[in-house]
Amino acid sequence: MNVTTPANGSADRRAATLVMACLGAFVAYLPVTTVAVSLPAIQSALGATTAQLSWVQDAFVLPMAAFILTAGVVGDVHGRKKVFQAGLLFSAAGAAVALCAQSVQVLWIGQALAGLGAATLLPTTLALISHAVPDHRERGKFIGLWATSLMAALAVGPIVAGVILDHVAWRWIYLLAIPVSLLATVFAARLLTDSRAPYERRLDWPGQISATVAVTALVYGVIEGGADSFTAPKVLTALAVAVVAGVAFVLAERRSDSPMLDLALFRSPAFTATTLVAMIAFLALIGFFFLLSLYFGMVQQLDTLQAGWRMLVVTACAILVGGPVGRLMHRVSARVLITGGLVVVSASLFSLTGVGADTSFVSLAWRLAPLGLGMGAVMTPMTATAVASVPHHLAGMAAAGNNAFRQLGGALGPAVLGALLTTRALDSFPAHLADAGMTGAAGQRIATAADQGGLGAVAGLDLGADTGRVVGALGEAFLDGLRLCLTVAGSLTLLAALVAVVLLRRPRSAGAGHTQVAASGGAAGAASVKVVEV
Repeated sequence: MNVTTPANGSADRRAATLVMACLGAFVAYLPVTTVAVSLPAIQSALGATTAQLSWVQDAFVLPMAAFILTAGVVGDVHGRKKVFQAGLLFSAAGAAVALCAQSVQVLWIGQALAGLGAATLLPTTLALISHAVPDHRERGKFIGLWATSLMAALAVGPIVAGVILDHVAWRWIYLLAIPVSLLATVFAARLLTDSRAPYERRLDWPGQISATVAVTALVYGVIEGGADSFTAPKVLTALAVAVVAGVAFVLAERRSDSPMLDLALFRSPAFTATTLVAMIAFLALIGFFFLLSLYFGMVQQLDTLQAGWRMLVVTACAILVGGPVGRLMHRVSARVLITGGLVVVSASLFSLTGVGADTSFVSLAWRLAPLGLGMGAVMTPMTATAVASVPHHLAGMAAAGNNAFRQLGGALGPAVLGALLTTRALDSFPAHLADAGMTGAAGQRIATAADQGGLGAVAGLDLGADTGRVVGALGEAFLDGLRLCLTVAGSLTLLAALVAVVLLRRPRSAGAGHTQVAASGGAAGAASVKVVEV
């Protein structure tokens, strides 16, 4: 097989690889907050329910979680440069479909294609960096810049969406990704050096199919359970399928001689810790962005650009701290950085339970800024530790595995927190209507509309002179749900901090750089792995 050796070459080649990898990460994550802050406008234009809005987010994140591992294997087998370019083309195609969408179902298709592109880009960009920079110390700096570009996409998205929605329809938020992706594809052909895994790999179809079924069934069950009931037959069936498919995935990976994700990697405490932290943290973070956009639109009645500036507080703070954290990684342990960052994030989420309908920007900003600072402290060491915890030739698999669990958390975030929000808000809405003086047949009609179509359905009712009172009651019900979700998200990040404390142990000796997973056995030299504490 044609296999390139690790690129020890020129600084120019490494710089070109870094630029393209950062651009790929930017394209992959641009739709996350761009779409998140546009959800109220999308809901209004397409008449989508709260559950359908959750699927707008999850139609993007689900393919990321389900196909990241496959993308890593395809890159190892067929060349990471080709897969990187394919990811850019999928992103452009998804944006084009969403741009032309006239219904929420077509928008889902566009989001899914863009998500498939992101699934292809994320592990490939990290594998390209790992190939170009084999030294794990220098690689940490490159991964820090990669993580910064990812956060930059989250920062730019709300502003781009806000400016666009102030002038044209919501669909034009997808325009930017098309020329950027196409131009990046052209430049990649000239600037990138192709690479493959230095050992034989092939696609693991049983693992891929079972993983896709498990992730899709799990998220579907959570979303539909929140919108309907967790005792509904379709929800119970979906959750049962998720469990069975999850077990099948584990069995398939244990028996495969070329697994997508060798389960022996989890014998490394560092890899296990960063993977669990990634999943839990992104469940809280992506779910939080989903809720925050709804809070700005439904409760504070802000337009998209106003909401975008407020969300920029989070991402700008994350970018601000990302660079210094990358330089601190060789002086401060990953355990301290990750644990400390997660505690700060948790404190920020708990502080946000005190917001109300009339909370000022300044009062909101001091609560949001620590969240960004905490996430900035977590992102780089989390990713770098996952990649550095395995030998160089397994870095692609480690990156894909870490990203897969990260996106699984991202997919579950809007689903889990959206379900909690809807359930709690709908439970308290009739009481808030009564407090606002909306009783009798009028109050019952409004409560029934909310039960059947979600909270967003209330905005479509002809309320006349009662509009102000109903909107106030709706906002109070939403805040009840939001406070519950923030409490859950804060508790989850504290759990992630505990995982980091327990599993990210210090090396046993002064000369120990990190926990490694060493290759052993197999015809190709990589049929299995074992953990060595160095």
